[in-house]
Amino acid sequence: MHELSVCLSLLDEVERIAREHGAEGVERILLRIGPLSGVEAPLLANAYPLAAAGTLAESAVLEIESAPVRVACTVCGAESEAEPNRLLCAACGSHRTRLVSGDEMLLANLELRVPDGAC
Repeated sequence: MHELSVCLSLLDEVERIAREHGAEGVERILLRIGPLSGVEAPLLANAYPLAAAGTLAESAVLEIESAPVRVACTVCGAESEAEPNRLLCAACGSHRTRLVSGDEMLLANLELRVPDGAC
């Protein structure tokens, strides 16, 4: 399962950030995943409890937001949302577009449990 290895890598980064800030634990993880990222959000959510066991994020809530697919048109210069399987400019209909977003998996936010006096 590809999502398990993605989840393990994500948790490595989450733990690194948590330790860097002296956190006792992680309360919430917010991910933004685009439909062209190659990551299936439901499978990632299912893999999370297994991957998080024994980590600072074991009891954290994992929230996943869908990131929109956005393209920039090389013909008219407009930037617009597009369908994952139809990367057309919404302004002029051109197929000459460049992907701006929708292929990312972004760690958007972490809520940490930090003891009093820690930074």
